[in-house]
Amino acid sequence: MTDSAPRQLKNLTVEDARARILEGAGRLGVETVALEASLGRVLAQSVAAARPQPPFDASAMDGWAIRRADYAPGKAFTIAGESAAGKAYPHDVQADQAVRIFTGAPIPAGADLVVIQEEAVRDGDTVRFEAGETPKSNRRPAGGDFQAGDVLLEPGVVIDPWRLSLVASAGLAQVAVARRPRVAILATGDELVPPGASPRPDQIFESGSFSLVALVQAWGGEAFRLTAQVDDAAAIAAAVQPAEADLIVTIGGASVGDHDLVKPALKTLGLELAVETIAVRPGKPTWSGRLSDGRRVLGLPGNPASALVCAELFLRPLLAALVGADAEVRLVPAGLAEPLPATGPREHWMRAALSIDPEGRTIARAFPDQDSSLVGVFARADALLRRRAGASAASANAVVEVLPLRRG
Repeated sequence: MTDSAPRQLKNLTVEDARARILEGAGRLGVETVALEASLGRVLAQSVAAARPQPPFDASAMDGWAIRRADYAPGKAFTIAGESAAGKAYPHDVQADQAVRIFTGAPIPAGADLVVIQEEAVRDGDTVRFEAGETPKSNRRPAGGDFQAGDVLLEPGVVIDPWRLSLVASAGLAQVAVARRPRVAILATGDELVPPGASPRPDQIFESGSFSLVALVQAWGGEAFRLTAQVDDAAAIAAAVQPAEADLIVTIGGASVGDHDLVKPALKTLGLELAVETIAVRPGKPTWSGRLSDGRRVLGLPGNPASALVCAELFLRPLLAALVGADAEVRLVPAGLAEPLPATGPREHWMRAALSIDPEGRTIARAFPDQDSSLVGVFARADALLRRRAGASAASANAVVEVLPLRRG
């Protein structure tokens, strides 16, 4: 009996690499938060309605509640009282009676028709209606939105302002949500200094960790920066070792040069690789694995555009998986504004600007300079345009796949 072939770690496709990165990723835990603190959180338990909404037949308009059987154009009705929101008319509506009613108010027992106020003429204690032969009922039936016991939201959805309203309508003051993943971000490199410092002529300002912290928080995690480290394996290991995090994201030191020390440093913490390189442009040196204590590690390239492209492709779906949300990366079609040349052996994700043409079609225009060090290009991009490995040249108006970047 022979051993199986070693698992391939290098030059993985984007899909294979993403599948490796997501292996075993699931919701980390559940916590209960106040309703007002649940915005942006991922629901961990289903939300069911305790009672119907609305809980009573309600008026859809300002007008007069009467019995349809009594209605006739021009007929006089005696005004019996009033029904307002929160102040229901307490009696049954009798024959030839009308109750003044306002939008959202309970329709009194016995009434089944609301004649809008524009079709009514009041004369002292009576009111007459001219609403045609078959007036609209203007009635919102009890349970018209949802019934008691209806499941309103399923686990895994993000609570946005509209879903927040739905949860509140169900009467819940607290919500069970997924615990946010704790993400530690470490930038490495002798060339880095923090913004506001005085760099030497051979140094640059460190920018990657700031954008990644913001992205992690926007994508449902809790992020914190570890102190940026020079190219020293012992210092890198010492920075990572005590970090209380579910996921460590490193920036830089991810290739195979003499100064690329992150993987060797984390090997001292029991790093086991699942992904070593990816056949993607930009971002080939992106890697992933786990430390011996179970903490996940995602290594991103040092070039800002490479790091941000691979954050969209791999970090975002990983964070979604860790809160039990949908981790699918969904692309949308767009027409090319200009021709693009054939691609090489790596899948290419190009920064692009989107627009809408007069026919309402989405048009993607790839920026001419796709150098992975250009932060300014990324700041102007609306989307990543996918070009598959080995793709032939594409003409203007050809349909391509794009991943929109959410700016809000």
